[in-house]
Amino acid sequence: MRDLRANPTLTTMLGTPVTDGEGRLRGRVSDLAVGTGAEAGKVAGLVLKTRHGLELVAAIDVLQTPSGALELRPEVSPKPLRGEDNFILLRQDLLDRQIIDVHGRKVVRVNDVDLQWFPQNGSEDLRVREVEVGLRGAVRRLLKGALPKQAIDSLARKIPARVIPWEFVDMIEVDPARRVKLNIEHERLAQLHPSDIADILEDLAPAEREAILTTLDEEVAAEALEEVEPKLQKVMMEGLTSEAAAGIVEEMDPSAAADLLAELSDARTEAILEEMDPEERQEVEELLEFREDSAAGRMTTAYVSVPKSAFVADGIQALRDFDGDIETITEIYLVDESDVLQGVVPLARMVLALPETRLDVLTEPRFISCEADAHQQQVAELFDKYNLRALPVVNSAGKLVGAVEADHVIAFLRANR
Repeated sequence: MRDLRANPTLTTMLGTPVTDGEGRLRGRVSDLAVGTGAEAGKVAGLVLKTRHGLELVAAIDVLQTPSGALELRPEVSPKPLRGEDNFILLRQDLLDRQIIDVHGRKVVRVNDVDLQWFPQNGSEDLRVREVEVGLRGAVRRLLKGALPKQAIDSLARKIPARVIPWEFVDMIEVDPARRVKLNIEHERLAQLHPSDIADILEDLAPAEREAILTTLDEEVAAEALEEVEPKLQKVMMEGLTSEAAAGIVEEMDPSAAADLLAELSDARTEAILEEMDPEERQEVEELLEFREDSAAGRMTTAYVSVPKSAFVADGIQALRDFDGDIETITEIYLVDESDVLQGVVPLARMVLALPETRLDVLTEPRFISCEADAHQQQVAELFDKYNLRALPVVNSAGKLVGAVEADHVIAFLRANR
């Protein structure tokens, strides 16, 4: 009975009458319930507005007549729509709402939803094909009821389509209980570059940002937060619970975490620190004691150091044992028994040497370091003058206390241009 060429949209289906085999009206389409998880994208049922309220009928139990009307299969009756059903309701949850286009890496608003019938075990499944975010869907909705359906379809086809395939759509749900029920985990969003996630977060409203941050893995959330503008970082952290904020801060680079907490009120900072693990808390608390515009205020305590008598094999093992962001490491540091800096070994030079080579023969002949209280402008000048990739920071006794990385300097220069 169904015309397989006539793939509907959400707009064209809403309000469509549904009759039984004898032509009696059973209700009108009020919404479409779409599955999640393994059933993602499959229309589980049509939500009908009936004289009994909202009722649900499975999509496979509905036939489409040549005239476009919908008819229930024989012996089928709609059932009451239960609030505990794990369905996305397309009209309620998507239409006119913002979503994340993980392919285009941006936030967009849904104007309509394109559907498609698929043969399935002798019957047909109705599935979501794509969402419309351009003018075509908006015109279709605006003209519905004012013009005949064929005239609207003819006009809509003349408008260029702006669509997002369903597999690239990430929903934004601010209700934590409903996020869990719908199994919304933002796994596709988490695969984007942290800078792209940061751009998306900056385009969202406060409640939506919080929903995304608390759903992402804490490590991914931390990487994204480090890419957000400092003022917005502060706003976003103030919207989280102390426990959620602490989980993210623990995964941040210690220097970035200290910079962020320094912008918060003392009470808020203390509340977050109390929720952190002791080791991470100590690292951040030590950095908070330094002036923000000093080398120590810009450095990270996540670096790799080994004894000055170590061999290349020892350096490789130290890299394997490093629990920070290994991609930030460009050199390792040699220290004596008192942790006084003795040498700097470029990573490239070390990995090209034989395992039994002593590291002290690979050190830079004249390495550059700076004291913890050096001004950040002096640090920037050292990077520029010596083309540094990283700069070890020492205290007044020459003890290694941290390292300034190139991106720390870039952040400072961008903030002061």
